[in-house]
Amino acid sequence: MPLPAESPEIFPAPHSFNLANGVRVVSVDQEQAPVVCLDFWCAAGSRTETAQESGIAHFLEHMVFKGSGQLAAGEFDRRIEALGGSSNAATSFDDVHYHVLIPPEAAPEALDLLLDLVLDPRLDADDFGMEKQVVLEELAQSEDQPEEVAFQRLLALACPGHPYGRPILGDRQALLDHDPLRMSLFHQRRYRAENCSLAMAGAVGALELERHVAASALVALPAANDLIEDPGEDQAPGGEPFPSLRLQSGRHELLLPRLEAARLLMVWEFPAAADLDAVAGADLLTTLLAEGKRSRLVQRLREDLRIVESIDLDLNVLEAGSLAMLEAVFDGEQADQVEAEIAKMLRELADQPPTEQELERARRLVSNGYRFGLESASSVAGLTGHQGLWGRLTPLSHPLELLAGWSVERLKEQMLPRLDPELACRLLVLPA
Repeated sequence: MPLPAESPEIFPAPHSFNLANGVRVVSVDQEQAPVVCLDFWCAAGSRTETAQESGIAHFLEHMVFKGSGQLAAGEFDRRIEALGGSSNAATSFDDVHYHVLIPPEAAPEALDLLLDLVLDPRLDADDFGMEKQVVLEELAQSEDQPEEVAFQRLLALACPGHPYGRPILGDRQALLDHDPLRMSLFHQRRYRAENCSLAMAGAVGALELERHVAASALVALPAANDLIEDPGEDQAPGGEPFPSLRLQSGRHELLLPRLEAARLLMVWEFPAAADLDAVAGADLLTTLLAEGKRSRLVQRLREDLRIVESIDLDLNVLEAGSLAMLEAVFDGEQADQVEAEIAKMLRELADQPPTEQELERARRLVSNGYRFGLESASSVAGLTGHQGLWGRLTPLSHPLELLAGWSVERLKEQMLPRLDPELACRLLVLPA
């Protein structure tokens, strides 16, 4: 169905260019924004690690904030805060990003600070040892949370032999074995020009930030042919092709101490992030089924039958293959009924596809959520920086156009069969 024309104030046009070494730069001017967000992205997530490097991508994210060749430990945070800004970072399976939210007049100085920190981390041995304990404690806390243990177990069962089946935080023994040299080599291998992008969003119009970027430390970032041999983001250690995601279906059970309520976890494989149109369709389907009281699964299982405390179905968009993950929480005595009812409802989708009203409701929810997300400079920088990193920069209104192209018939033909319960990896988790 056609959508109303979007205001250029809501969807300003991203401007992009490549530096000579291959770094992708994206700028989005939001004239009314009171701040600027600078977001540096690198294709250096946990899936790019060798077995020996397990957890090093996330560990490096920690170490970056321990200083650089020019910045002492803690100096970056102090200077950014003195400029009126804040910073943060996150590591995922596919990539890592570091962002600064800053008043416009301080953006050039903040950019230099951010690039110095990210591109030239100091990796001091004493700081390394102390931060290793922090990372190990973070891993211990994760292993002490029954819900997180269940989630990691599901991924391990669904993605055997694939990096998505391993924790981003890493393996404990590998973390204990890491040293500054190993981390430095990982940084050299992954933080290279063609693996990096920079996004700038907010009140950037009058700042000449693009000119500043063209003379920044990004220009000196080595390109592929200037560095040591690299297995690459699409290859495994030893030069073998990087494994594509092939989800392993099946049913499993797990007993966990201290688990407060039983839960059923299910995961299905969906198209990878590069298939923007399919991702839009999958987003509509998961929203239609489990977003809000009027969604099918929530209405039936929580509102009508009252056999679950909650039920969610989320789409995790990933580069090697996306994952749709269902979680139902309930009293353990109702496990059989919950599992049977969910399977029944998913099988009935073929004969009882979504109605036009259901599809339109889902389209409104997804579209409005997307629009609301673009009200902040940090969301726009995050979106366009990620798109630039993976070579998928499109007009900001493009996702809405893709959503408009999905009909009930297309969902029935292309998306509903993917949620066959027999294709899922299922894990019933019960309190021990």
